[in-house]
Amino acid sequence: MLFANMCLLTATDLKRIFEKVDVNGDGLVSLEELNRLLQMTGNSQYSIEELESLVEKKSLGFSDFLFFYNSISEQNKGESKGSELESDLAKTFEVFDLDGDGFITSQDLESVLKRLGFWDQTHAKDCRTMIRFYDTNFDGRLDFQEFKTMMLLTKA
Repeated sequence: MLFANMCLLTATDLKRIFEKVDVNGDGLVSLEELNRLLQMTGNSQYSIEELESLVEKKSLGFSDFLFFYNSISEQNKGESKGSELESDLAKTFEVFDLDGDGFITSQDLESVLKRLGFWDQTHAKDCRTMIRFYDTNFDGRLDFQEFKTMMLLTKA
């Protein structure tokens, strides 16, 4: 994403970057200048029109530039949390996928619950019901996407 390759920068760092990017020295960074900066940092996925839509201006003063940077930094933090969540879900999925075939069956679920001490015979029907409820392709087991949906919906 934008500025993804940059670590968090201080206002002083950003002021120096702003001054270097402001090639004509008019105190404003045009969308073309901003786009050049994004390309230099490996973030060339936006057209000038997309940038204009994003910042809603033809050029940015320093305070606008700071706001833009902070917005993008916050967005990247959210993406990082999202990838951490994905990684955590994958690890959890592996715990329940006992035979490593990429699926969780009601038997897998029962086995793990027994190991954790959360199992008694009344839960057998619950495991089958839960698998059926989230099994969107009706194959009798959960793949990772179905498991992810189940975990994200039950967290809400």
